[in-house]
Amino acid sequence: MTNAPSNTRVRRSEPETNETETETEEEDLVCPECAGNLVVDDEHGETVCEDCGLVVEEDSVDRGPEWRAFDAAEKNEKSRVGAPTTNTMHDKGLSTNIDWRNKDAYGNSLGSRQREKMQRLRKWNERFRTRDSKERNLKQALGEIDRMASALGLPTNVRETASVIYRRALDEDLLPGRSIEGVSTACVYAAARQAGVPRSLDEIADVSRVEKNEIARTYRYVVRELGLEVQPADPESYVPRFASGLELSDEAEHRARSLLQNAKEKGVHSGKSPVGLAAAAVYAAALLTNEKTTQAAVSDVADISEVTIRNRYHELLEAEETIGLA
Repeated sequence: MTNAPSNTRVRRSEPETNETETETEEEDLVCPECAGNLVVDDEHGETVCEDCGLVVEEDSVDRGPEWRAFDAAEKNEKSRVGAPTTNTMHDKGLSTNIDWRNKDAYGNSLGSRQREKMQRLRKWNERFRTRDSKERNLKQALGEIDRMASALGLPTNVRETASVIYRRALDEDLLPGRSIEGVSTACVYAAARQAGVPRSLDEIADVSRVEKNEIARTYRYVVRELGLEVQPADPESYVPRFASGLELSDEAEHRARSLLQNAKEKGVHSGKSPVGLAAAAVYAAALLTNEKTTQAAVSDVADISEVTIRNRYHELLEAEETIGLA
């Protein structure tokens, strides 16, 4: 009889202790040909007899994980049990949350004594989640970031980036002398520009609790101290949002992009507000494609004055004519 390989498990037949044991259970433990011991080969997914070599079962399902771990730390790191971590929560989503609704798992309302108990648990759970001033600061700031990102319609990746930027600012002691709201707003503005979905300072100020000048000042400070790589806003990145708000066609949107590209070739965009250029391009494109819109409507969507739209509008058309003549 050969020894079983190291990666196998031996299924030995035990002496019959219960007369009511069925023949099926006996057959599962011994070889049906020679009544020898069965060996489970996990590597090949087979159950074979170690005496005669008969393959009793093959292609067995491995219900374990597809990864291997050689110590407890690696096992915990690779395990996918539980909710994913996120930087948008001060504890990265690893703590317990107690629902505010006083209902059980079946949707039934709790009794008065249970409600009091749950209220005490919520209070202590909140105290344990924010044990020091740094965590309380982070919780308030990340709540502000989530609120502003929701109001601006920013995607999840922008919220994650803004949260990471704020964590870096907090770790490098950039907050003393500045408000939590101001730094969190600057982080949202920087993250939106890094992700290619920029929002204008006026739009950011509309949803923030601080003034526009403070946002701009704090933004410059955070970018400089953290060494963030933020490219200048591209006017074309504003076009889809403005065109959608005005319900313009794809043709008008494409025409607006073409106007902005011509303006870049002539250098008209240098020193100009990208929001103003994008608004003027959308207005000009709507007129060129015979779609009804007004400067007032574009001004409302882009949150910019009609005077700026008129000035940029003429500059874009002049650049277009210059390229056409060339």
